[in-house]
Amino acid sequence: MPPSLRWPTRHVGRVYRAHTEPRLIQKWLLGPDGWTMPVCVSEAPPGRKIRYEWTDGKGAGFHLTGEYLELVPFSRIVHVERMHLPDPTPDNHVETMLHPDGTGTLMTMRMTLPDTETRAAMLATGMEHGMEASYVRLETMF
Repeated sequence: MPPSLRWPTRHVGRVYRAHTEPRLIQKWLLGPDGWTMPVCVSEAPPGRKIRYEWTDGKGAGFHLTGEYLELVPFSRIVHVERMHLPDPTPDNHVETMLHPDGTGTLMTMRMTLPDTETRAAMLATGMEHGMEASYVRLETMF
């Protein structure tokens, strides 16, 4: 997963909304080609829930649950998430920051995992490839 991405400055609000609005999340956060997200719950006020469910349409799938901890419109999103593989992983802390940077917007995402076992389990799923494909898809939305 790329640690940071850039978009033109005028799109900072769109990038923020693409990370918080269900109808937009379902367009890009899909993982590898052929996967879909039929269920997307993103209740934006802090303390509210997140639930994403993915399927490959062939019987495979998984889901993620979590909650928002902090939302600063157009600049910062902090949430906790658990991947269900099928049992839930320990809490993963995710901070996404958006900053104007010259003629563009810099997005930096930091995921803090509780231990090496959780990291190994998540990487074993191919998550980094799915995230890379998703962020390429997001870039094409702008």
